[in-house]
Amino acid sequence: MSSVFSSNILAGKVAYVAGGTRGMNLAIAKRYASQGASVVVMSRDPQRVSDATKEIAELGGEARGFVADVRDYDRVAETMQETAEAFGGIDIVVAGQAGNFYAPATGMSSKGFRTIIDIDLIGTFNVFRACHEFVNKPGASLIAISAPEAVKPLHFQSHVCAAKAGVNMLCKCLALEWGPQGIRVNAISPGPIEGSWGMDNVASPTQEIRDKITRALPLRRWGTVDDIANTALFLASDAAAYITGTIVDTDGGVLVASPESDADAIGDPRIKRQPKKS
Repeated sequence: MSSVFSSNILAGKVAYVAGGTRGMNLAIAKRYASQGASVVVMSRDPQRVSDATKEIAELGGEARGFVADVRDYDRVAETMQETAEAFGGIDIVVAGQAGNFYAPATGMSSKGFRTIIDIDLIGTFNVFRACHEFVNKPGASLIAISAPEAVKPLHFQSHVCAAKAGVNMLCKCLALEWGPQGIRVNAISPGPIEGSWGMDNVASPTQEIRDKITRALPLRRWGTVDDIANTALFLASDAAAYITGTIVDTDGGVLVASPESDADAIGDPRIKRQPKKS
């Protein structure tokens, strides 16, 4: 675990991380704990909740876990209330839950499409709406996990593209509505991240595809869960006190990459060489 920040910048803060039991979201939860926050994680899987809570507690501070489904608003609201009662309020909320699978639109059922909308988009609304009553005002920071698919259409990802586009706009609308109360709402859009649930379990790229993705990235490397945790720490901290309604692309340059990025520009014969100076 590495951080570019000084220590304990979240001392006294309370963080709630939906989906915080694996991958990027667990890294975010652990980063918050390592910086002095009390951390609550929520997930559908009881064993993952138990394991994650133990990992987070080992970093110091207090850690708790709840078993819940973000699609169940009443249960999410219960966990928010219990968190606030236990810690005296909530300062940071991360809506990191996600679902995904690859399928062409004609090979996808209405139920399959709706499932991703329910988890990614409706789930984000549920987490943020349910926390509103319990977050500390002013000063609360709400963070959603979006994706490049929100603005960049991809084959076999119509459901995710639609859901994440909704997440982006939801964050902007809530930032507009809740800003006067001192609540900041932002999102992180990760690129290909090593060790993330999506890349390891959904995409599962071959080495050839991994190499192609790497060549297409301007930074020529995949991100790490620490890269995402660093962004989440920044957005939760006072250093981002004047940032709201923003999607932070932590993606290695995915959105600025061009079709030509897959070729090695240095050796591309289409690029005219400057004459050597004599």
